[in-house]
Amino acid sequence: MRAVLWDMDGTLVDSEKLWDVALHELYRRHGGVLTAEMRESTVGGSAEDVMAIVYADLGLAREPAAFAAEIDWLHDYVGELFAAGLPWQPGARELLEALSAAGVPMALVTNTRRDLTEQALNSIGRQYFSATVCGDEVPRGKPAPDIYRRAAELIDVPIGDCLAIEDSVAGTTAAEAAGCPVVVVPQDVAVPESPRRRHLPTLAAVTVADLRGIHADLNSGAGVLH
Repeated sequence: MRAVLWDMDGTLVDSEKLWDVALHELYRRHGGVLTAEMRESTVGGSAEDVMAIVYADLGLAREPAAFAAEIDWLHDYVGELFAAGLPWQPGARELLEALSAAGVPMALVTNTRRDLTEQALNSIGRQYFSATVCGDEVPRGKPAPDIYRRAAELIDVPIGDCLAIEDSVAGTTAAEAAGCPVVVVPQDVAVPESPRRRHLPTLAAVTVADLRGIHADLNSGAGVLH
């Protein structure tokens, strides 16, 4: 394990609840109600994919200008919520500190748009990351592998020598499709098992040595991409 690639929402910080608030408000604006099943289908998705799901669910015509304006509104609303501060997920900050102290390069890999990610980094601490890649900076966001491949390129580490840390189906799928083994710490949505994934209930008390051991186990005999 030569580098760690971090997801942000739901993995580093408990921001998915803020997205919940924004999506419920979006539905209210259109006279609809966001169901638990529909919310689950949006977790970890790119802004465009999430809005496409919402439009289809509400039966809205996808007029390009209005569609783009809704995405902007959603990010602005979440940005206001982010400004109040982002709560850390258990163990995440401590693991960032430990990896940094051990000299392990890290990248932030998030479907969240750049402007909102920059705001979040003011709370998280941008000093931890050698690179950050956002959903609006690649051809396809998660669950496509583009964003993870780009992160590995930016830090100049082969993707198979990286370890991703994710909480969602979309993010885990993206990392795995890129050729990166994944530590999965599910929150509100279950993530299926896979030979290239290691599920953990929490990051609390997880050490750098633990991550190295997990990476070695997941890469053994797995036909790693280099």
